[in-house]
Amino acid sequence: MPVVEIDGRKLDVAPGTTVLEAARHIGIDLPALCHDPRLRPAGDCRICAVEIAGEPHPRMACTTAAAEGMAITTRSPALDGFRKTILAWIADRVSPASYDALPGKELHMLMRRYGVEPRGQQSPKRERDLSHPIIKVDMAQCIDCFRCVRICDEVQGQFVWHAVGRGAETEIVPGDAPDLASSDCVACGACVDTCPTAALTDIFSAAFRDDDKWTRSTCAYCGVGCEIEIHSRGAQVLEIRPAADSPVSKGHLCSKGRYAFDFNASPDRLRHPLKRGRDGWEPLAWDVALDQCANEFSRIVSTYGPDSIGVLGSARATNEENYHLQKFARTVLGTNNVDCCARVCHAPSAAALKAILGTGAATNSFDDIEKAGAFLIVGANPTGNHPVVGARIKQRVLDGAKLIVIDPRRIELADHATLHLAPRPGTNVPLLNALANVIVEEELFDAAFIRERASAWDEFRRFIAGSTPERAAAICGVPADAIRDAARLYAATSPAMAFHGLGLTEHTQGTEGVMALTNLALLTGNLGKPGAGINPLRGQNNVQGAAHMGCEPASLTGAIAIEEGQSRFEAIWKTAIPARPGLDLMGMIDAAAAGRLKALWVVGYDILATLPNMDRTREALSRLEFIVVQDLFINETARLCANMVLPAASAFEKDGTFMNSERRIQRVRKAVAPPGETLPDWKIVQEIAARMGHGSSFSFASPEAIWNEIRALWPDGRGIAYDRLEAGGLQWPCRSEADPGTEIMHVSQFAHARAAPLRCIDYMPSEEVTDDVFPFLLMTGRDLYQFNAGTMTMRTENAKLRPADTLDMAPVDAARLDLQAGARVRIRSRHGEACLTLRLDEGMKTGEVFATFHDPENALNRVTSPRRDRVVHAPEYKLTAVAVERLEGDARR
Repeated sequence: MPVVEIDGRKLDVAPGTTVLEAARHIGIDLPALCHDPRLRPAGDCRICAVEIAGEPHPRMACTTAAAEGMAITTRSPALDGFRKTILAWIADRVSPASYDALPGKELHMLMRRYGVEPRGQQSPKRERDLSHPIIKVDMAQCIDCFRCVRICDEVQGQFVWHAVGRGAETEIVPGDAPDLASSDCVACGACVDTCPTAALTDIFSAAFRDDDKWTRSTCAYCGVGCEIEIHSRGAQVLEIRPAADSPVSKGHLCSKGRYAFDFNASPDRLRHPLKRGRDGWEPLAWDVALDQCANEFSRIVSTYGPDSIGVLGSARATNEENYHLQKFARTVLGTNNVDCCARVCHAPSAAALKAILGTGAATNSFDDIEKAGAFLIVGANPTGNHPVVGARIKQRVLDGAKLIVIDPRRIELADHATLHLAPRPGTNVPLLNALANVIVEEELFDAAFIRERASAWDEFRRFIAGSTPERAAAICGVPADAIRDAARLYAATSPAMAFHGLGLTEHTQGTEGVMALTNLALLTGNLGKPGAGINPLRGQNNVQGAAHMGCEPASLTGAIAIEEGQSRFEAIWKTAIPARPGLDLMGMIDAAAAGRLKALWVVGYDILATLPNMDRTREALSRLEFIVVQDLFINETARLCANMVLPAASAFEKDGTFMNSERRIQRVRKAVAPPGETLPDWKIVQEIAARMGHGSSFSFASPEAIWNEIRALWPDGRGIAYDRLEAGGLQWPCRSEADPGTEIMHVSQFAHARAAPLRCIDYMPSEEVTDDVFPFLLMTGRDLYQFNAGTMTMRTENAKLRPADTLDMAPVDAARLDLQAGARVRIRSRHGEACLTLRLDEGMKTGEVFATFHDPENALNRVTSPRRDRVVHAPEYKLTAVAVERLEGDARR
């Protein structure tokens, strides 16, 4: 490696390292106003100039590569004078008010360092733009560093900011839009984060005080697992910024992770236990509430047996808390009736991947995105639902990778795709089988990989011969030639990385759809190597962890089958655990409706607002004798059904770990104190267990102590000690404290065998079909700005970015029904009805509609189908036959 000298200090540097990077690596605070480590060097501001021995003029440190033998000086009277001159020019654009209000801005800190005072006045040519509900624009204070333009292009890939004009007339504008609110901005906040001046700020920008603190933690929204820096003062979260060195998010966040945090201080946060009385909710002391919960659970077990109670873990709770909860179900109650929301989203992924590959989790890492030659995205909308991963995929495609999108809707990534296949909802299996048919019939498969790593090849080859593109075209509505093109592209471009989402799993053949996708990876050898694999994009922050910790009726912690792990768990737990099959979530609802289930403990999960066929769910819950809801707020399940509500701490208010979609365990750290008498979930479980005579089994002093018991039980996580999670987390399997973790699964063999079986999957059409009465197919899903049932995001500024659910329809269908954008419409299915506002979307196909479900007041799930996946019972949210009609009294036709 080259050896250079910087300010008298010699150091080795990696080839390609810039002088700026080398200086900052050894702690020299070399200024650079146009530089951001997330961006390609520009050298525009010149303030990073350094002197290099033998060079006649200063060089820009950000664009100069450190070379062998360089002797570099970063501070000298001449350099200081040069920098002060530049800052004096810039000071004409700095307002004294912003200089005082935002001392942490890079430019303002540099001006203080060099003794330069602000002299800015509001420019008549650059008026403030306050149109956006979160981001404030004051281009009078812009210094033309172009960081906002570059980060929007190079990181987010949104291309909102543009530099127009030349020289002194240069202006930064939001494209062709009249203001930022009207532009394509997705409120990721990257431009605000990089802006060194007060030209771009957000409504949460706050000056740091001596009594403030920054806490590194993990985002509490989707399963990407971005790391965040939480700025807090006392018990208040003031702002959130991206962790610059996060291996997952690379210093980037989405609108939810950066801005949707003020639910934490919402005035309707639960602060005390509540019990339903004759006249409404009655506050209780914790001791009374906990005693009553323990007494009711004991009474019901004694009267009806342990399997008369169900327990639901939470995708928003930590790994430690979910472990605690399933341990409670099995050792205190004596039942395997324990589940979580993975049941209704990615249980099909876990079941399919475990059946074929031996492990029910993503095969690769997000860092493989930058190594992929092609992407196959099936039933997922990454830029909308997993925005940081979506942005990384978009950037890789912009750099030349191929992209195949399989989705009925024209999602944003379809605009960047090499091929977009838009199948009829519910026809993923025949489409994926047709891709396999082309790969096999045209001999595009990886023969060596199949010979060494796949089984059942001859049977599969005979089976797949009948799944021709022509046959699939008639079922899916995708042209046969497009199917052939997609198969050839996926097979010929190596490595190829597959991502999938709920558009693949939430069907009656969801599990089998994931199996059919996995067949493609086996056929082409896209497993066990960088830039490849099968990777489910998990919806909620810890849904992967909740199920993996044992909130799953057939598996113990570590996704270990009960019969396989029973003796080991009983030895550590020092008690017997039941071997009887447990009920999954949908089975619990069925059992409640039939009168067999008598009680339910629901932690951090609004099942009434999110399960399909809402009226049936409410009827089933009404038959229970006792329902405990543990959450941040009185959600719909609590409001309409619960007997007891227990206030839980948020992710900002407790310690623990989350597990993201790439199997990464990351720390969650307490930044602020919880409000009122609120307790973390694990502590509530501990207290109820003690009251039911099991205190010694739950006598943990901290989440770390709980985690250490998890490590003792879970061989693949044994090496993941808390002190190893300080810098970006670890991916399991990680079997010892010398193990660096596993970035890529199945490199030399699969978890259960050397070879994985190819699966023969016959297409079984859904019973949910259209007819003259119900002519549209309804799909449901999430939105960029809102999250799941809106429990958190609807209480934040993000509600202004997406204030209401909509029904999205093709303009041609709306015209045929004489409906206009903004009209209130009634959606009717065979199962119920709901009312939404109509939104016209050119990306929708005729005969298909799409709706979000973030606002419980709309009760969209009254409409959705009760049909379920044939293997794991995930609901068929993506396919419901509906009628759409104008709501009487609405003037907008």
